[in-house]
Amino acid sequence: MKNTKMLKKNYEFKKVFLKGKYYRGEFIEAFIVKTNKKENINRIGIAVSKKNSNSVKRNKIKRLIKENYRLQEEKIKTGYNIIFLWNKKKEPQYATFLNIKKDIEEIFKKANIFLEA
Repeated sequence: MKNTKMLKKNYEFKKVFLKGKYYRGEFIEAFIVKTNKKENINRIGIAVSKKNSNSVKRNKIKRLIKENYRLQEEKIKTGYNIIFLWNKKKEPQYATFLNIKKDIEEIFKKANIFLEA
């Protein structure tokens, strides 16, 4: 993830939640906001609710989301803050690589942040 940094602070997440545009897939939800800075990086944050499952399953979901993002990274525009959320209504056993990949691609297409080919 060369051109990506992680959102870690609570105020960073709040800023994206307030100003970001909401996109929804079947399993993944995302808030995406364009940054005002002229930077060639994206910042991502990943959040999975404790109500869904234990820490092992939550961390697996986070790893799958991060890996799927990493594989898509070269295809998307830079200068965005993105927060990925796992849909609370879906059980963790549906967190497969292909389900998450399909949702992330769908969200990026809706948000129109794929680079023109």
